[in-house]
Amino acid sequence: MSGPVDVPSGHDDLVERLVAELPAWLPTQRWFAGKDRPITAVRPASWSTVRDGDPLLLHLVVEVEQGDRTEPYQLLIGRRQSDVPDVASSASIGPDSGLACYEASGDADLTASLLELMATGAVVDGLAFEAEPGVELVTGLRAHPITSEQSNTSLVYGNQYILKLFRKLTPGLNKDLQLHRALREVGCEHIADPLGSISGELNGEPVTIGMLQRFMPDAADGWVMATTSVRDFMAEGLPPEELGGDFASEAARLGRAIATMHADLARALGTEEGDRAELARTVTSMLDRLDRVAADVPELADHVPALRAAFEKVGDIDTPVPMQYVHGDLHLGQVLRTLLGWLVLDFEGEPAASLAERSALRSPLRDVAGMLRSFDYAAQQLLVGQPEEPGDVERAMTWAARNRSAFCDGYAAVAGSDPRDQTDLLRALELDKAVYEVGYEHANRPDWLAVPLSSIARLMTEEETA
Repeated sequence: MSGPVDVPSGHDDLVERLVAELPAWLPTQRWFAGKDRPITAVRPASWSTVRDGDPLLLHLVVEVEQGDRTEPYQLLIGRRQSDVPDVASSASIGPDSGLACYEASGDADLTASLLELMATGAVVDGLAFEAEPGVELVTGLRAHPITSEQSNTSLVYGNQYILKLFRKLTPGLNKDLQLHRALREVGCEHIADPLGSISGELNGEPVTIGMLQRFMPDAADGWVMATTSVRDFMAEGLPPEELGGDFASEAARLGRAIATMHADLARALGTEEGDRAELARTVTSMLDRLDRVAADVPELADHVPALRAAFEKVGDIDTPVPMQYVHGDLHLGQVLRTLLGWLVLDFEGEPAASLAERSALRSPLRDVAGMLRSFDYAAQQLLVGQPEEPGDVERAMTWAARNRSAFCDGYAAVAGSDPRDQTDLLRALELDKAVYEVGYEHANRPDWLAVPLSSIARLMTEEETA
């Protein structure tokens, strides 16, 4: 590291005026996770001057209060007296207040400085920019944000690097960076290696601001591949094995990749055996989530007794359950297909989960359950908002069943045991994920609510006929 760079941290008046505009501006941002309730207050927690003068680049952390919930978010703030870049209108903050400020992730000139600071190992106004050991970064690359991302913001530098800025901050080393570093140390083939990081302090504790990785410009998104296969399958009317776009072979490869990633995580960070007390805590967590969601979503009421029974069965499991670090929010949108195989992204865990929940050791079956749920979502996405046609539903479920089975076959081939043999635990974890989805869809996409509800009904029926 090259040592501190002396940059003043002034602009207190500007920060005060900015913060006054944020209660109205934050809910308009896709990455803001608090759209389910009104903002009651926004307070500045810290700010740093990354680049002073004209143009100005500030790093701002604010605490957003929403009733009894307070969460920290980070923003990049740009300000120019002239030559204002062509950023999205939604990036402007207080356009009628005379601030002339904007969220700067779309300003290629200003974000280029973040890469340069990592390359030199600079410390700027309390922010530490570092390359990973042994990494030499190419500078002079312009960045553009990926518009499809939701909970964070990622900047792609010249098709070589991708910098993820963690919008909602958590104290300590971010789990995504922690697990990527651990997997790199054991030579995991299913990640993009971490190349650099940005860190700072929040309320006296270290906090990860961003993580730089190798960018894979030719990789295919798992969700796009799967939903394209569903579309072709629904349109062609052919048996899945005769379809040119059959996804089952890729689902099996993905299962093998996830099992390998789990083995690498266990090798890097160890495992524990979950005893009856741990299973009891798992049951309590599932039941608590069920109660919260059922209180908000009347459509779930008919399923509550059966769901409670399925969750309570976990407490009766009489064999030790291996526990380890897992992905925590695995689905088809978190994987990329490259020429060499599948890569796994975003190890932060469920965005709505607490820090303790995301940091806890879990059964690897939690990731398996998440991917099984994702195959159901991919199968049903074309049916959302359409008149229900039994033939279409049956065909969609045929695709889902084929790919769910292929994924488990691939996983079992590497893991040495079939996740489907742990019936009660896998089923409960999948139902728990579906309950989470019910709450999410009710709050964000009511027209999608039928997807997790129909999956719960199907899983309940399968149990009754087993």
